[in-house]
Amino acid sequence: MENTIPKEAFNFLDKLQKNNNREWFNDNKAEFKEVEKKVKGFLNSLLEDIQQHDSIEKLKVFRIYRDVRFSKNKDPYKNNFGGAFMRTKPELRGSYYLHIQKDNSFIATGFWAPEKEDLLRIRKEFETDAEEMRAILSDEKIKTIWGELEGDELKTAPKGFNKAHPDIDLIRKKQFVFTKQFSDKEVNSEDFKEKVNEAFIAIRPFFDYMSDVLTTDINGESLL
Repeated sequence: MENTIPKEAFNFLDKLQKNNNREWFNDNKAEFKEVEKKVKGFLNSLLEDIQQHDSIEKLKVFRIYRDVRFSKNKDPYKNNFGGAFMRTKPELRGSYYLHIQKDNSFIATGFWAPEKEDLLRIRKEFETDAEEMRAILSDEKIKTIWGELEGDELKTAPKGFNKAHPDIDLIRKKQFVFTKQFSDKEVNSEDFKEKVNEAFIAIRPFFDYMSDVLTTDINGESLL
């Protein structure tokens, strides 16, 4: 079990970015496997920490191989390591994500691609009463660690909603995401895992609220 992200991870990703081809990768596969093993060890160690305060259904470690079938970018390999921690459904919603990439490492939480029915339910909640969501978004700890709520949004009101609604800024969102960047030095530091876990703990009020919304109807009756 690893408690830190090794510097070798960035060294390998840097070389891969400059030599993103199958021949080079195959020649350096042993190094990749060693680095990957350490990154997976870190992710599993972080999983144990998260399990102390949340229920995680699955850790998904993303493969280094890119699907280039429908992409203009034909590089065969990703230049990052990534892992997603999926909360236990159906009671708990949302997931945590860790992205390790040279000069672009970050953590993210929230809802990247809500299902159509879930998105409508969230919008209906905001239409009815967005006060609790506003309180969460203005929470000092969340704002200090995570900043502002991010995500794609419509330019105008969704169909069936009033564009003059006082909470239309929330209603027109299509994603509900928080991200936090880390420098390479921070990622390699001894307390990186602790900082990531603290950030995940801090976002819990947001997850609790969204889970409650998505497991009840507009009258607050349980759907489970």
